Amino acid sequence: MIEAVLWDVDDTLFDYSGSDRLALSRHFEAEGLPSGEAAFERWRRATSAAYGRLALGELTYEEYQRERVRGFTGRALSGPAADAWLGRYTALFEAAWTAFPDAAATLAALPFRQGILSNSSTAHQERRMAVLGLRHHFEVLLCSDTLGCAKPDPSAFRAACAALDLPPAAVAYVGDRPDLDAAAARDAGLTGIWIDRARTPSPVPHGVHRITTLTGLPALLATLLPDENG
Repeated sequence: MIEAVLWDVDDTLFDYSGSDRLALSRHFEAEGLPSGEAAFERWRRATSAAYGRLALGELTYEEYQRERVRGFTGRALSGPAADAWLGRYTALFEAAWTAFPDAAATLAALPFRQGILSNSSTAHQERRMAVLGLRHHFEVLLCSDTLGCAKPDPSAFRAACAALDLPPAAVAYVGDRPDLDAAAARDAGLTGIWIDRARTPSPVPHGVHRITTLTGLPALLATLLPDENG
């Protein structure tokens, strides 16, 4: 029986990609850099490469951020120089922060305990959730920087379940990645739920549930509850 829901944040509750794209357009213009799809794709590749190393435990969150900048610019920037470049972008990014339209109503409607498990910085996600007006929904907010492990490591999911004092079988996890979030949660013993807003043609991993909007989550969770009529 599901007793709690754990959440990913970026591109699940928080429109990271939309906010990022708007901020990047403004940042590239301010920096005198070419914009457009090629620049966006180069930033995405740099972010993905650095994120992969973060997930493997090869980088701290701070170094992940610096490596994104170095990968994008193609320059061996010092830590302070990379931090300064990223700081200018971050100011624009934060001004563009928005939650998905279905996030607040869904969080308020769920009759379950709730928490966050994110491969990010605790300070960043605490602030982000507060700014978006969503922090009060969550009993716990756990991130890889303080856990010492990151999704898809089963230890990350089990640590979040332990923080809720619940067994994995009593917890559902909702995230936008079918592999890193939903399938990894399934492998750790949780109920894995993939929020596929893009309605991709990709097959759903075995044992994973897929929804295309968060408004579909309460109905899905209801099907996972035991039938009181036997």
